[in-house]
Amino acid sequence: QVQLVESGGGLVQPGGSLRLACAASGSIFGIYTMGWYRQAPGAQRDLVAGITSGGYTNYADSVKGRFTISRDNAKNMVYLQMNSLKPEDTAVYYCNLRIRTRNYWGQGTQVTVSS
Repeated sequence: QVQLVESGGGLVQPGGSLRLACAASGSIFGIYTMGWYRQAPGAQRDLVAGITSGGYTNYADSVKGRFTISRDNAKNMVYLQMNSLKPEDTAVYYCNLRIRTRNYWGQGTQVTVSS
């Protein structure tokens, strides 16, 4: 079993920055992908950024150039640096770990961008 715990969410003004962290624990081995998803009220849960074990990354078009995903394989952690935040970034952010077709999710952390 795999457990994921997010941290770092909060309230920030437009143009500000936040750094999210996700700690993974449990039976983690082999090749796996980690990522961040977000879900705003009334919306679907969408991919924000993903990163493979080898360090390949992909981002949603809406966050390219503003967000950076990284991971520490030794610590089983993944991070999301969010800069130049906009009100439309407001959502619950979820950490995800995928091994083959099996997905694990964190509990989510609220990010609110407002003046």
